[in-house]
Amino acid sequence: MTHKDLTHTSPDPARIGGFAAIGFAVAIVLGNVIMVPAGLPSTGSPPGEVTAFFGTESGAVGVGSAVAPAAWVLATVFGAGALAVLRRSGREDARMWAAAGFAGLLLQNGAFSGVVAIRLALASTGAESGPATEALWALHDALFTLNGAFLALALTGMSVAGRRAGLIRRWHGAAGGLAAVLLFGSASLAAVVTDGPGPLGLLGLGGWLIWVLWTVTYGFALLRSTRLPARP
Repeated sequence: MTHKDLTHTSPDPARIGGFAAIGFAVAIVLGNVIMVPAGLPSTGSPPGEVTAFFGTESGAVGVGSAVAPAAWVLATVFGAGALAVLRRSGREDARMWAAAGFAGLLLQNGAFSGVVAIRLALASTGAESGPATEALWALHDALFTLNGAFLALALTGMSVAGRRAGLIRRWHGAAGGLAAVLLFGSASLAAVVTDGPGPLGLLGLGGWLIWVLWTVTYGFALLRSTRLPARP
């Protein structure tokens, strides 16, 4: 088999990354569809609500957490695929921002693995009322909220790189910027957001919803793209 044959038969990073982006979005939505209707407490919920949920809904926590590893793998493949495509644009600024966005995806994987680990720990121990449960939930809320900074980095990096390389449209980049502002604002105000339920919690929720739509749209942009021409 010649080098040309290998080039034609090798998987296109754009297609792999595009399908991974869509799969990642489906996975994180599915996890929330399972957990939220079951009564997953919101950020800043009182201890009684936390112990009531994790003491009775260990099954829902287990099922909801089962999709998390797949989501982390898909997020990494999405970022790697997008990075490979954007690097071919030949623009140094696009490469830099793409690398920053990929780093954001990896960091959010790490932060959210801590969130899921705490949920599993609370469910497996029955989340009895006490200082230990309160401390674990406080740590959960802090990690969950601060993760917005990593999502903001991913959104900003991939949006700027996508625009510079001509991969995504202007409205798509603007949506990524808006989501990044909302999520970064929520992370910056973590001390207030985690203090109890309130309107500031809508910052993170709004940013997360846009983040999901942005990810799906980015996936379709990768699937529609042809190999970006390399430039010197």
